[in-house]
Amino acid sequence: MATTTSYNLPTLSNEGGLSTYLAQIKKFPMLDAEEEYMLAKNWKTTGNLKAAEKLVTSHLRLVAKIAMGYKGYGLPVSEMISEGNVGLMQAVKKFEPEKGFRLATYAMWWIKASIQEYILRSWSLVKIGTTTAQKKLFFNLKKIKNQIAPKSEGDLRDAHVSEIANKLDVSKDEVISMNRRLSGKELSLNAPIGEDGDEWQDWIVDKELDHDLKFAHKEEMEQRKNLLIDSIKILNEREKEILYSRRLNDKPATLEDLSKKYKISRERIRQIENKAFEKLQKHMLNSAKSKNLLPV
Repeated sequence: MATTTSYNLPTLSNEGGLSTYLAQIKKFPMLDAEEEYMLAKNWKTTGNLKAAEKLVTSHLRLVAKIAMGYKGYGLPVSEMISEGNVGLMQAVKKFEPEKGFRLATYAMWWIKASIQEYILRSWSLVKIGTTTAQKKLFFNLKKIKNQIAPKSEGDLRDAHVSEIANKLDVSKDEVISMNRRLSGKELSLNAPIGEDGDEWQDWIVDKELDHDLKFAHKEEMEQRKNLLIDSIKILNEREKEILYSRRLNDKPATLEDLSKKYKISRERIRQIENKAFEKLQKHMLNSAKSKNLLPV
């Protein structure tokens, strides 16, 4: 794992604890667009470590904010922050200000990737699957579960299991197993994070950071939308129609309905859907990498 020895950053130590670290990073000012651009240009053209350090420290709160979003996986938030900081430093190293978007937007990909890799490594100790489908299930189950069954606890109802399995293209058994692994690991926002009695929610509320993060999220969604629009052109008309009907509609069409429409078997519809989705994913991933929108 990369180290932070090149930068003069606050450290997460057992002595100070997480609350002390969070208090330290809130002291670093956030940058406006012009200052961020000038620092990034300075770092890129001259290798000025002071400029790079300022870019990093001004985004440490962003890392902490993102890391807290993964607290439900039952791992130490301090470790996830440390991993996220590694991703942030990689983002600063590769950031190209001429592209026209803010560092926060670009860095989010790297921060999330570093944290997710750490979570997967840690959860591999309990034999979590690491196929693409399993990773997708692991990181999306809680979100989808909250959308379709926000108040459910314990095992999911059969109808919800089927819906999630269909959305994420995994088996019902995998959904049930993953839900049981993840259950009971939520950390309350009111849980204390130090001897001084501070709570998680005290650190999450930060209007300036919230605005910056929301803006970055908005840019990220716009980029994904544009990637989707551009990439879907590689599909033929039947693939487009089936993919839209099955995965991009608020009310997905059933295999039976599409089978009747195209006069082919339900299994054939499923094959076309999966093939189209794989083609779309591959093209979007390659496009994102070529445009420096995510880690390579």
